[in-house]
Amino acid sequence: MLRLAGVTVRYGGTAALDGVDLTVAPGERVALLGASGAGKSTLLAVANGSVAPTAGAVRVLGGSPADRRVRARVGTVHQSLELVGRLRVVHNVNAGLLADWSAARAAWSLVRPQGLPEVLAALERVGLADRAFERTERLSGGQRQRVALARLLVQRPDLVLADEPASALDPVLADRALTLLGETAAARGGALVAALHDPALVRRHCDRVVGLAGGRVVLDRPVAGVSAADLGGLYGAVP
Repeated sequence: MLRLAGVTVRYGGTAALDGVDLTVAPGERVALLGASGAGKSTLLAVANGSVAPTAGAVRVLGGSPADRRVRARVGTVHQSLELVGRLRVVHNVNAGLLADWSAARAAWSLVRPQGLPEVLAALERVGLADRAFERTERLSGGQRQRVALARLLVQRPDLVLADEPASALDPVLADRALTLLGETAAARGGALVAALHDPALVRRHCDRVVGLAGGRVVLDRPVAGVSAADLGGLYGAVP
């Protein structure tokens, strides 16, 4: 599903990723853990093709992450959400379908929303069916996070990437969000890679932990083999 070989990403003199090797197999649910600035978001950005590595090789679903056909099969919940606030919720969710639509259909959908049954079903799953025609900017942070999740649900990707997908959600909704992300990946025999901070969520929803510090992988093992001391060391790790 995903392979990084010796991947380095530099911004000026700073290495956001430093020689990262990582392979994710079909069916895996991988949690990326690490302190702020450890490289989690950069790793996800490399995986979805929005950041090109300075060195090393990246393969996603057997192809290049720069390939439009590959990128259409990768779904991302961004930490910044990447929603258009002035648009109604339905239009933001519809963005998950754009890869399958012609330019004409996409433009017409801004006038008369297309794929409405599918969009409403996704919003129902995240508890926002009654907000479909509200302007997105009027929603709370947690509600906007669920709109971004609904957008991914309608896309039906093979590889699911999520950057802090539950950061603005209460514990019940956070569990629901991680369940939906896992189900979405599993429905197509795919994989989930999620940057998370809550160890309880990780233990309930993931089967593997990859720990980052200073842009390097410093921990990679099954969730069952990760102790509280490992987590404490990870967040205090010095590369």
